[in-house]
Amino acid sequence: MPSPGRLTPPSAITVESPSRLHLGFIDPNGSLGRTFGSIGLAIDAHATRITARQAPASRRNDPRIEGTTSDAQRARIAHYLRQLHTALGESGEDGPTIDIEVHETPRPHTGLGSGTQLALALGTAFARVKGHAASTADIARILARGARSGIGIHGFDHGGLIVDGGRNASTTTSTALPPLIARQPFPEAWRVLLIDDTSREGLHGDEEKRGLASLAPFPATLAAHLSHLVLMRILPAVAEHDFDTFADALCDMQHTIGEYFAPVQGGVFASPAVARALEAVAAEQKAGIGQTSWGPVGFAFVASAQDAERARAAAERVSQGAPLAFTLAAGRNRGATWRAAEPRQHGANAA
Repeated sequence: MPSPGRLTPPSAITVESPSRLHLGFIDPNGSLGRTFGSIGLAIDAHATRITARQAPASRRNDPRIEGTTSDAQRARIAHYLRQLHTALGESGEDGPTIDIEVHETPRPHTGLGSGTQLALALGTAFARVKGHAASTADIARILARGARSGIGIHGFDHGGLIVDGGRNASTTTSTALPPLIARQPFPEAWRVLLIDDTSREGLHGDEEKRGLASLAPFPATLAAHLSHLVLMRILPAVAEHDFDTFADALCDMQHTIGEYFAPVQGGVFASPAVARALEAVAAEQKAGIGQTSWGPVGFAFVASAQDAERARAAAERVSQGAPLAFTLAAGRNRGATWRAAEPRQHGANAA
């Protein structure tokens, strides 16, 4: 029998987690008492998918990490494995005994939450293979995710449209996860066109911290306006499948928060090419347009799959020669999934 807090571990599992769109902060510097607060949506495109396997005893100090897209990604995974081993490994073990195979990840630093999803997928896989009943919140704390927004963490667990409540402005050093205060299933018929400027990356790391520190205080009147948009327009519109109200309110929210961040990112949109493409979509049909997080990925929500094809065609017409990539997606109303995977055979010639 496993001991309390332990699970009977599989020898290998595959975890798939959804990307998320960050649709806006509600109160970036806590002018009304709680810092940040976010609204966002899990989507069914640009997933993160990894497999974790028990490594053979001969490689206890040398985990195999395969399928990474860059040296930076490989170094990040190795760092996460060390942190997870320190927190969840068995006493007396020399080092990580988990091999990782990366199957699919979004392009990093584009506003899709790739860092958080990779961390949570790795942590979930590590914990399950090790037999630990660690929660997503536990893993986020171990790997220092969710410093400002809880959208990616709650989206990992639940999917759908998520609102988190930020943190008490008087206790901003707290490591507690921003609480989940609303979760709505997203209408299945609605679609979103994603537009990525592949020549750019969004702000991240120290540059992001400096940018946030340079901004003027966010006015309480605007925080109150955004709170009203979320509570009394966006959430009811999603619940009642009222696309026009949703689109209008989202555009309002995005323009308000985009103007606030414009001095740091060079405009309401980080990419002028993405902005032009989204404006072309909005000129032809009702759409909720904006940018996820620091971009450069922009989005156009539309009411149907047919409208999404029209939106892509409109965006492509004005984007000749621009380094843009287009993806059609829907909301994802379930969180991350995992399944048992085939263990790798470690023969006599295995490394």
